[in-house]
Amino acid sequence: MTVVHHRYATVQGQRLFYREAGPADGPAIVLLHGFPTSSFMFRNLIPALADRYRVIAPDHLGFGLSAAPPADEFDYTFDALADLTAGLLGQLEVRRYAMYVQDYGAPIGWRLALANPAAVTAIISQNGNGYDAGFLPDFWRTVWDYHREQTPETEAGIRGALTLETTRWQYLTGVPDETLVSPDTWQHDFALLSRPGNDAIQLALFRDYATNPPLYPALHEYLRHHRPPVLAAWGRNDPIFGPDGARAFAADVPNAEIHLLDGGHFLLESAGTEVAELIRDFMARVTARR
Repeated sequence: MTVVHHRYATVQGQRLFYREAGPADGPAIVLLHGFPTSSFMFRNLIPALADRYRVIAPDHLGFGLSAAPPADEFDYTFDALADLTAGLLGQLEVRRYAMYVQDYGAPIGWRLALANPAAVTAIISQNGNGYDAGFLPDFWRTVWDYHREQTPETEAGIRGALTLETTRWQYLTGVPDETLVSPDTWQHDFALLSRPGNDAIQLALFRDYATNPPLYPALHEYLRHHRPPVLAAWGRNDPIFGPDGARAFAADVPNAEIHLLDGGHFLLESAGTEVAELIRDFMARVTARR
């Protein structure tokens, strides 16, 4: 049975929770979760990789079991979350690593790569967007309206994303067999979303998401120049980030490995074994080349 450690570290005065498993001297894989979940989304993937790799999965500040200082005491931005992640990796002496990015984990991961390109050995994107082509307007229109103007009406639209109904929708939409997804997932996430003051944290990050698409040209230049190995294992039925977001990687990394799987936004819940096999095959070749 794989041993997974559940640990805390203090970074820049903030207490961060992270899961860690695998050999301390193994190639590192950093798992960066999305909204509205936490490292809990990797609970099954970690053991599937930890026989060979040092796997580290942090909870972003304001998520999971990490600290959640009030939004009027901490400036919740993707820059800040990326800085905290970099600080954690520094404390853990992780200097070279592959990153797995999903949803919010992508803009955090892109900032890490742009700040220190030499640290990134490979990119695994599971519905982690880096291209305008990935945005599906039916979902994002509400977010874009909130970016243009913060009014009671646009805020009400965003607050809809913080409900139990929408959290469940994110897990089940596009999944071929809904019985594969445990209700524990959306109940777990919603309980954490519902903590007093967490709504203000999430609203701040929704506002700051407007800073992410302007980074895409720099990301694309990084991909073209540094050519990190890229694996896109994408739920093709995701109602938030469409499959064109996966296909777009090939424009900047021609040998990117793109797999559109029958699943939704949280692909690990319904196709976790398939994703793990793709990662193991991909990482074995990346490690061999290194």
